[in-house]
Amino acid sequence: MARGSDGQARSPRLPPTWFIHLAWRTHRGLYRVSRGRVGLWRPKQNRWGTLRLTTTGRRSGQPRSVILGYFEDGPNLVTLAMNGWADGEPAWWLNLQEQPVAAVDLAGGGGTVRARAAEGEERDRLWARWREIDTQLDAYAALRTTETAVVVLELVPKTS
Repeated sequence: MARGSDGQARSPRLPPTWFIHLAWRTHRGLYRVSRGRVGLWRPKQNRWGTLRLTTTGRRSGQPRSVILGYFEDGPNLVTLAMNGWADGEPAWWLNLQEQPVAAVDLAGGGGTVRARAAEGEERDRLWARWREIDTQLDAYAALRTTETAVVVLELVPKTS
């Protein structure tokens, strides 16, 4: 956790909500304008990557795309349903709870995934891995009044 000039622990500060939303829109726009050539990258040892997830809107039935941070856990992709660390669940996670099958675009490929929330020991293990990547993870999660879902995206094998 960050420390103030008096040595006391302090909560991390988030940028204003308008700035977070602008950054998200800019990132998606950059991806769209570059036709997918810019905006996605693979995770590295202690760094997350980015993916583009396309869900089916639970109300509209229309495709809805977001860009998310992730890391790889074997063949699975792991992300957090954090909503910019604000309260409430992100729309993409609500959509996946209604329809867990979605499309994912990765740097160098993509496919179909089935989403689920990690639970129990698996959640603890994956949260600990996120904590290695982001040392302020617990402090950011403490800004939310509800537990942040650890979302596992399992690649669906292609059928011939």
